[in-house]
Amino acid sequence: MSHILSAVAWPYANGPRHIGHVAGFGVPSDVFSRYMRMAGHDVLMVSGTDEHGTPILVQAEREGVAPQVLADRYNRVIVEDLAQLGLTYDLFTRTTTRNHYAVAQELFRQVHANGYMIEQTTVGAISPSTGRTLPDRYIEGICPICSYPHARGDQCDNCGNQLDAAELKEPRSRINGETPIFTETEHFFLDLPALADAIAAWLETRSNWRPNVLNFSRNLLEDVRPRAMTRDIDWGIPVPLAGWEENPGKRLYVWFDAVVGYLSASVEWARREDLKTGGDGSMNAETAQRWREWWNDPMALSYYFMGKDNITFHSQIWPGELLGYNGEGSLGGEPGRLGHLNLPTEVVSSEYLNVAGEQFSTSRGVVIYVRDMLSRFQPDALRYFIAAAGPESSDADFTWEEFQRRTNDELVAGWGNLVNRTATLVHKNFGEIPTPGERSTEDRELLELTQAGFTRVGDLVRVQRQRAAIGEAMRVVSEVNRYVSQQQPWTLKTDRERLGTVLHTMSQAVADCSRLLAPFLPHSSDQVHDLFGVPGPLAPQPVIEEVTDLDDATRAYPVITGDYRLGETVGAWDRVDVVPGTPMDKPSPIFTKLTDEAIADEIERLKG
Repeated sequence: MSHILSAVAWPYANGPRHIGHVAGFGVPSDVFSRYMRMAGHDVLMVSGTDEHGTPILVQAEREGVAPQVLADRYNRVIVEDLAQLGLTYDLFTRTTTRNHYAVAQELFRQVHANGYMIEQTTVGAISPSTGRTLPDRYIEGICPICSYPHARGDQCDNCGNQLDAAELKEPRSRINGETPIFTETEHFFLDLPALADAIAAWLETRSNWRPNVLNFSRNLLEDVRPRAMTRDIDWGIPVPLAGWEENPGKRLYVWFDAVVGYLSASVEWARREDLKTGGDGSMNAETAQRWREWWNDPMALSYYFMGKDNITFHSQIWPGELLGYNGEGSLGGEPGRLGHLNLPTEVVSSEYLNVAGEQFSTSRGVVIYVRDMLSRFQPDALRYFIAAAGPESSDADFTWEEFQRRTNDELVAGWGNLVNRTATLVHKNFGEIPTPGERSTEDRELLELTQAGFTRVGDLVRVQRQRAAIGEAMRVVSEVNRYVSQQQPWTLKTDRERLGTVLHTMSQAVADCSRLLAPFLPHSSDQVHDLFGVPGPLAPQPVIEEVTDLDDATRAYPVITGDYRLGETVGAWDRVDVVPGTPMDKPSPIFTKLTDEAIADEIERLKG
């Protein structure tokens, strides 16, 4: 057993999330976490809503509400959507908790104490019409390196290079289109040049990453410059240094504190575990130290899931912060009170999921929200599309026609039909799972094939090849269907012993397939598991709990959590025998076929 940290990108709380977001961070992380739990590992899956920064301020102004009110609203929306999709977080929290403030400030103080936070005068952008600071991400212009016309003030999405807003050609505000005024301002910068050798040495040990992620990460080291870690803004975490902490116009950069969230969420989870055991939930309680099993133990493994636009922050900025905290850059230093913190084992980045050939764009109305999708379609249908056709290593395209084809041809006609046909034959002929007689060569070969599927599918999930993994699981399903067609059990009514053996073999094969598919399709796999009366648990669902802030009793918020104990609530990644004599009720279809009319409605809705 290993300790596995599943660190999932933090969705931004300025609006509901669309299916492109969950294709990048949501479903891939949950498939991996569910499999790892079933395989016997101690998984800690954490994330939350990212609630600081200018976009929250801008949206709150548009709606005439306070930033915290806006964040509260969309935090709840996102929590509900991700829970309904079945994402099994141990804790999904938020960045406006007092616990997160404390952990983020601790990271900043120690990185500064070790010499890797340097104070510099830089040029900041001011809106001429409002006099307010314009953060880099709200300035757009022509990239000085590749001439991309829509480069942001902090990074060009076309060439991937880090930028300063003042470097852009023809800069303009993304809020109102005006040309910003650039003035001098003081900020703290993460001294990436002093950390570059340590980052490079770490990357050299990461040979098993997806090639596109590893190559991009290594290329970032070709032009390493200090990166601003504070901002001229009044919504965020105060800078925890004398002379700065009291300044209402200076805050930690939202991306500095967002990546710290993986650590702070782990700490919050441990503190809440301490409360469950009768403790006081303080950071110093014994049970509240459990987060160290994933962060201080050098044998623990950590996997970070996100879309490709966030690679820079997870393969350079966050490792730089961790190395700076540990005192492992060229300036030396020592770890702070949180101890020596582990660097990522792997940065698992997906490419973009587009829709009908276009990039998702909320402002242009090219968007399919998770909530809307789940209100009209089964969650496992969306999960299946993402796992089987998602943007694992290259951009992928979502179309309603392809969603219909995969649902109807693969889920309904392939897997769902096998389940329904098997259960119906058992129900009609025996009313219970029959006792098998002597198995034929074909029977034994089929069960050997489904048993071997656990090794083949598991090996692929473990190395982040989920498209290949679900393809292998569905290949096993097709082999079971082929067996059924060859054996033709409907013709065996006069040979009860052979009929019972074939139907028992089919039942066992279906139970095996439901287990192989459980990380990908947990809702329907649990239905199949219950239908065939397989002993023990299989695929638990997350729950939403209303909690009080651990350090501020006046604040309450929802979190996603759950009980994911192997053997208690989680099924093992191995065959569990079906039990002869288990009653078999008349089955209902586990998947809903998508009609042409329903898909036509969605196409028109998207056009509108």
